[in-house]
Amino acid sequence: MCTTFLASQIINELQTNGIEIIGFPRLIRLNPFARFKTRGNGGVSFKIKNDDNVGLAKKIVLEEVEKLSMFDCDNTNPGVIFYEGEITKEMQDYAFKAIYEFITIEEAEEFGKSVGCEIHKFKKGRGIIGSIAAISLPLSDYTFELLAYRASENYGTKRQIDYESVYKMDNDTFPDTFENIDYGENYIAIEPKTPCPVLYGIRSNTVEALEIAREIVKVNEPIVDYCIFKTNQHTDMHIQKASNIGSMKQFGCYEVIGEVKNKPKIIDGGHMFFYIQDDSGEIECGAYEPTKSFRKTVSNLRPGDVIKVFGGIGEQNTFNIEKFQAICLNDVEYRNPICECGKRMTSAGKNKGFKCKKCGRKIESSEKVPIKVTRNLNESQFYETPVSARRHLSKPLCRM
Repeated sequence: MCTTFLASQIINELQTNGIEIIGFPRLIRLNPFARFKTRGNGGVSFKIKNDDNVGLAKKIVLEEVEKLSMFDCDNTNPGVIFYEGEITKEMQDYAFKAIYEFITIEEAEEFGKSVGCEIHKFKKGRGIIGSIAAISLPLSDYTFELLAYRASENYGTKRQIDYESVYKMDNDTFPDTFENIDYGENYIAIEPKTPCPVLYGIRSNTVEALEIAREIVKVNEPIVDYCIFKTNQHTDMHIQKASNIGSMKQFGCYEVIGEVKNKPKIIDGGHMFFYIQDDSGEIECGAYEPTKSFRKTVSNLRPGDVIKVFGGIGEQNTFNIEKFQAICLNDVEYRNPICECGKRMTSAGKNKGFKCKKCGRKIESSEKVPIKVTRNLNESQFYETPVSARRHLSKPLCRM
């Protein structure tokens, strides 16, 4: 099923029964490289008052999960957590571990019991891992997402969104809203490409901008519900500062500074790779085919450039670049000298200097001369993947 749609239906049922939701429900994205992750790898949480309605609320939550979850899918293993009390430091640490590393079902269950969580597992119950994190994660930086939902009879069909209204919405509300359109790829980013209940999703720094955006976007099919979530999306919360290349671990997400070792090369399939290095070691970096025009930007890198890369290390131990900053650019090339006649000289043989094919002049020195070159990158500037290829957690430049 769809975790956010399930949450919205639960919230509707609670409110119908007079149970108040405190604040906005939270959508928390976890480690994008986690094994067994769902596509968006998110957990949802919300607060209610601790009063006489708690028992009814728990009953409604569990019944809705039973009713709406698609249990015939092998990867559907929901988990529900009820927690009463203040969020402790150890719970916050658990949440960050769920973003930075891996937590097994057994570890989550043991931890949940140790802090007083009431645990409900369906099938394998893998969802308890993210449920505890969704409750526990502190949000010093956050965004909001408005999700509109389709009628069930339209699942799997082409979404009937008026694209012109999306362009107008982006023009009127950016940068308060963002990630709406990838102009370079003519890609409407608010429209999911999967057969899920979501009709569209708009991301923003403020709730007020979302309400304006919702009024502008026009659709030609029923909207059965919508819900606004407070979320850690587009905060770079998954990024850890690495002291050096050698300290990074597989499946972790980092920012690290390194020197470009070789000219980026593109391979079959359209993926581009190069290495960065420092005193602790080296790592291969990748800009993959879905990043489209970003690969052209990466191709402008050359050996000797010092860059700060942001991203994560995948199964092949390659650093998947989400964005990079040019720290120091190598703007010097060493070339054969120019002859007095104006012709570029060629090598006269190993350690035999240079010769001019035009006039025949020779020089004994074998030293190439430094030439200052113009670069297509700018020092200190950030460069990011396009909207169409951006991870949920990656912070876009418009938020930096």
